Amino acid sequence: MKTIAQPLSQRLAAEEAVDFLKSTFEKHLKSKLSLSKVAAPTVVLHGTGINDDLNGIERPVGFPIKEMQEQRAEVVQSLAKWKRLRLREYELEPGSGIVTDMKALRPDDELGPMHSISVDQWDWEKVMAPEERHLDFLKQQVSSIYEAILTTEAALAAQYPLISPILPSEITFLHTEELQQKYPHLTPKQREDMAAREFGAVFLIGIGGELEGGEPHDGRAPDYDDWSSPTSATTKGLNGDILVWNPVLEKAFELSSMGIRVDAPVLEKQLKIRKAETRNALFYHSQLLTGKLPQTIGGGIGQSRLSMFLLRKRHIGEVQVSIWPEVMRQEMHSEGIFLL
Repeated sequence: MKTIAQPLSQRLAAEEAVDFLKSTFEKHLKSKLSLSKVAAPTVVLHGTGINDDLNGIERPVGFPIKEMQEQRAEVVQSLAKWKRLRLREYELEPGSGIVTDMKALRPDDELGPMHSISVDQWDWEKVMAPEERHLDFLKQQVSSIYEAILTTEAALAAQYPLISPILPSEITFLHTEELQQKYPHLTPKQREDMAAREFGAVFLIGIGGELEGGEPHDGRAPDYDDWSSPTSATTKGLNGDILVWNPVLEKAFELSSMGIRVDAPVLEKQLKIRKAETRNALFYHSQLLTGKLPQTIGGGIGQSRLSMFLLRKRHIGEVQVSIWPEVMRQEMHSEGIFLL
């Protein structure tokens, strides 16, 4: 599939379409999940355990704070842990939550059509009852998010006739263990491509824990999502990714990562698995281990990712302002693609 022709390919018109998309999706996301919009930090203190470690290898951008006795701050990588602290402050009841506009820097990401050093997402978190720590509850929240995506796609099609809806009416739930058994000789990304192509939209469950062969499907930090709790005799994990088939790039395309968050026993178990027990002494972890944080579910939904997919763009730089190598700019320009 080719990128959308005029007038959406014009940069100003494209940015107006992105604004329409974001406002539409956010409205429906808040309604579906009972979320309230709150302000978000761009920096957190180093050494508190609040910043997100993502896959455990990404380096946060940090700097000293002049007026705070040489303490260091870090630009957020996501707000997975910060949101849980904020929910405690608001004393929300189960079923209610918050959503923020998260702006992050991830300089270790490899620049390309799907990746930028600038990350923007709807970071959301919702209080849940302890007895809701099961797979069906996770699936209910995923389905609600997917309904908001479908509604936004329909609204875009009505507003911009060049866009035709392509998403299936329902999302398919698969476990990473199932994919490995079905495609044992493929890499995890190749398995994702196969599943997304077949079903159109997939929630891939159980990302972070070791599969039967001993390796995880993909990395996850041990201290926010629960990727270790058994859900059947052969599967585990109460987290996952929303993937769709991107006909422009002809590959699986991740829109969201989310999950039921760790409770104290799961946090201790996952830190032990990763040999990271020293984190228990950090502020965030000690708060959780002493029962001072609510049980939550949450995740991040890529704003530029969703915009890129729903507007059928080939490069994330068409919907997001960031830094790009000049050779990449020239290559895209030669194909009629202008990076913001």
